[in-house]
Amino acid sequence: MATQNLSPAPPSQARSAPYPKASPGYGKRAVPGQRPPAADDFTFLPERERYIAGYVDTLPDGAAMGIKSLAKCQPLYGQMAVGSALRALAVAGHLRQVRCAVSDGDGIRWVTRTFWSRTARDNEWWTAFLTAEETHCAPQPPVAPVGPPPWVPAEPAATDAPETPAPAPALPQQRTDEPQGPSPAYLALAELGRTDPRLVLSAADCTALEELAAQWFARGADANHLTRALTAGLPEAVDSPVGFVRRRLVDKLPPHLPTPATRTAPVRHLMIECTDCGAVGRPEVFRDGLCGPCYRSTPTTAELPTPGPGVQAHVQRLREQLRAR
Repeated sequence: MATQNLSPAPPSQARSAPYPKASPGYGKRAVPGQRPPAADDFTFLPERERYIAGYVDTLPDGAAMGIKSLAKCQPLYGQMAVGSALRALAVAGHLRQVRCAVSDGDGIRWVTRTFWSRTARDNEWWTAFLTAEETHCAPQPPVAPVGPPPWVPAEPAATDAPETPAPAPALPQQRTDEPQGPSPAYLALAELGRTDPRLVLSAADCTALEELAAQWFARGADANHLTRALTAGLPEAVDSPVGFVRRRLVDKLPPHLPTPATRTAPVRHLMIECTDCGAVGRPEVFRDGLCGPCYRSTPTTAELPTPGPGVQAHVQRLREQLRAR
């Protein structure tokens, strides 16, 4: 007589609620290059993380990956347990949560995505993958419409259309522009005599020195700067104002300052999100999916107390916390 198997069946995914779909642009994204699913994919993980990983692995792309959604659609673990499991899976190299800038036609919006890998990856692999993924998140320029190929004959013009009258011959345009006024360099030289009578220049002198003074304005000087430079420390008598001003225009010419290149920060289209505190940053500054403060605050074996009377229970609790992470 056949022996009946009375062992309880493991929790079935069929009893889980239907998975919710994330908003467009959000949710799960499976990374490329994974090995086929196998029964021993997550055997090295603790029981809770193994269950959550197996469930997430069965979700299709675009499924909601929020803690509340995952806790609601599977029957075994609540929100706190799911959050701890996701952090542990990030440390194990199975997922990264990122914020990606996408264009929706009306502008740029940030969406949250969870990249999932059935195969555990190290930090260097995730950094390289997310750096390459940023180019896909960048909004693409609109594609110009493509005209018909050259071998398509053009449509014949309608024969019954009225003839277009020939345009009237263009008449030469008369010059109505008024003559331009004196340049700033000429005006600054002409005003020197009002600032100091020893530097009174004639119209011919201003015209002869205008090009030298214009070099000052081309190098960032203004009329006040030019006037102060030419009138500072004048001798008691200036025999030849035009020669004196010419000499100072040459000797005191300010240096040429190149226009500083505008250095703008590169536009970022992808930022990784810490699976513990939610802080965002560049992928290369994160380790195990955690930002610097969260990574440094993770307990290590060096922080465990020395075993002794009364501390065995405390050591056991710390070990359980380490396994949970």
